[in-house]
Amino acid sequence: MDYLLMFLYAVAVLMVLLGGVTFAILAERKVIGAMQLRPGPNRHGPWGVFQTIADVLKLLLKEDVIPANADKKIFVLAPVLAFAPAFSVMAVLVYSSTVGGADINIGVIYFLGVSSITMLGVLMGGWSSNNKYALFGSIRGVAQMVSYELPLILSIIGVIIMVGSLNLTDIVNYQANMGMWFIVPQFLGFAVYMISSIAELNRSPFDLPEAESELVAGFFTEYSGFRFAMFMLAEYTYAIAIAGLATTLFLGGWLGPAFLPEIVWFMLKVVAVMFIWFWLTATLPRARVDQLMNFGWKVLIPVALLNIVLTSIYKVWMG
Repeated sequence: MDYLLMFLYAVAVLMVLLGGVTFAILAERKVIGAMQLRPGPNRHGPWGVFQTIADVLKLLLKEDVIPANADKKIFVLAPVLAFAPAFSVMAVLVYSSTVGGADINIGVIYFLGVSSITMLGVLMGGWSSNNKYALFGSIRGVAQMVSYELPLILSIIGVIIMVGSLNLTDIVNYQANMGMWFIVPQFLGFAVYMISSIAELNRSPFDLPEAESELVAGFFTEYSGFRFAMFMLAEYTYAIAIAGLATTLFLGGWLGPAFLPEIVWFMLKVVAVMFIWFWLTATLPRARVDQLMNFGWKVLIPVALLNIVLTSIYKVWMG
């Protein structure tokens, strides 16, 4: 019975995720279009709301092309390996005081550890394509994700020091008892987290692995049809998961006034975090590779370490 419930929960989360990814892609195109004074998608359905559905159907029906000289086994496995970890981390996110995944004591470590496997899909996709542009894109992607995973992890340590737990439910309950979201006392950590997550997700202005002007489409240049769709699904699933973790750690999770259900507050905060990413995509130009790496190692990591030191001093001072 337990395995059946786990399976049904996974299916339910997957269905919600598919709808969420569909909405997120449409919302991003609409938001960026509005900010750049363009209409955005407006052909399929009222206000273009069926555009993403039409795009998905097109990808599913397109021919699946595998390059003749590609490493076919790894080429086929890469999109799956990119998506599976992004979906697996949803197992520990808690959406309300009564709805959520596994309430484990090492929820934060599980999330960070499993999500890091995604970079293997990026590397395998580029290497197996037998295409120099795809290989360059995958190497860039892995270097970027490894570099920015360090400040991302360091930015969370301040929250863990204050709470004294790695359990996501404990972190939300601590904010409820404190009467304040961690975005206030941990603003430095939140800023580092948000910037690092942009690089982790390969989003503009840190979308160097997909630099169209120099690397065509990056590590998935040779992918078509539903395999290309798998990479897109993995990217947006990971984005929703990262936004969900930010909501839990810094924005009080499901906490909010009682006139809306807890799960609605959680979803609204996730949407707000993703809106910030869409805003930056529409606003900032792409950074250079050297600027990207220098900013991560010389700015974000020292700031994250400073936040840890200040939080530790505060914790000791307060007893």
